[in-house]
Amino acid sequence: MKWYIAPRVFLAPALVLVLVAIGGRFTLDRAGFTDLAWVDLRVIGLLAALAVLVVDLRRRPRPAAVSEPARRREGWLVAAILFFVYQIASGLWAPEAARVGSQTLDLVLMAALTVAVYLYATGDPVRVVRTTFVLFYAAGVVFALAALLVNGPGEQGRYSAFGGGPNVFVRIQILGVISAIALYLTYRRLWLLLAVPLFLLAAVLSGSRAGLLAGLVVAGAALLKLRHRLRAGPVVVAGLGLTAVAVAVAAFAPPAITGLFQERFVEQTVQQRYLSDRTDIWASAWRLAADHPLAGAGLDGYYGLIGVNQHVEYPHNYLLGVAAEGGLAGLALLVTAIVLWAATVRRGGAHPRLTGLAVASAVFVALSSLFSGDYYDARLAWLFAAMAAAAAVVPSPDREAVGGMPREGTA
Repeated sequence: MKWYIAPRVFLAPALVLVLVAIGGRFTLDRAGFTDLAWVDLRVIGLLAALAVLVVDLRRRPRPAAVSEPARRREGWLVAAILFFVYQIASGLWAPEAARVGSQTLDLVLMAALTVAVYLYATGDPVRVVRTTFVLFYAAGVVFALAALLVNGPGEQGRYSAFGGGPNVFVRIQILGVISAIALYLTYRRLWLLLAVPLFLLAAVLSGSRAGLLAGLVVAGAALLKLRHRLRAGPVVVAGLGLTAVAVAVAAFAPPAITGLFQERFVEQTVQQRYLSDRTDIWASAWRLAADHPLAGAGLDGYYGLIGVNQHVEYPHNYLLGVAAEGGLAGLALLVTAIVLWAATVRRGGAHPRLTGLAVASAVFVALSSLFSGDYYDARLAWLFAAMAAAAAVVPSPDREAVGGMPREGTA
């Protein structure tokens, strides 16, 4: 039995796709060109990435040249595409005040980004996933330094960078932590972990309680899974190092930083139990879902019926948003995609470590999306989910011919 050995993929698609994913919504009016506000750089960037990706796909050997190509479990991707299509189609019964046009563009771009990342990653999942972690590591450093040294605290004292909100900023920082761990496990260079305190400091300064909670949940799950492999020495050293950094920050940080921590995490969260009106927003989304149980209120129906009057853009919960605007039909498609994806990545395939790290990244963003952000803000979850699936279904070139089992030490 012969196995398909994928060629090395182009680097250009990774650079453009990750840049588009990190950049978010960016039109030229944000750069000062008000007359060109209609130019959406996401569209230009994605079209450029797709053009290079087509060339990359064309240069790969055809599966027909392989005697017994591996069967890939891609039902999750079919379900995800059907889910995106259904969301777009729900614009047909959306209320008049709904922003169907902009929301449709967001969903089209996110669907195209998901498919493009998956197709790209199947060419060489090892290189693609590692390159992506390198890019997110670099992005984490750039965003953290920009927030601390250039942008500074916003009106609420919370830090962010490049015009994005704190809830998006914290995701970049926690993904930077995961990327640092991934790169250390790959290259075994301790200096790669030196940026972790910077990422954690920036994440705390974002003031995003939901993002930090999601990061703690993923970290706790990872430690629980790896508890038998951890050695006491490195764990103690890491704990002491982070404690020393925390003490140094508390002792020498300027009042703006210590004040943010005191107000945001101690006074608002612990003493006042302030949740940024999330419970009221979620309750209204739940009522909307109950009023439109089968097909939902339509794309952006929450804003069209509730948010337009209360000045709330979206439900701040991905699942509640789907339930309110897509009904049971939308939820069924989303749950189907998630279940099929989980079954695909469950055992890690031929690249268990890379699959696991990509899964951790996807789950972190998904958990964060239960507290903040709209549909398009969940794009990084779909991006890492696509890479995790690709790493799980593409066989390793180091497998032996007999039964496709990996050689000892290659898994």
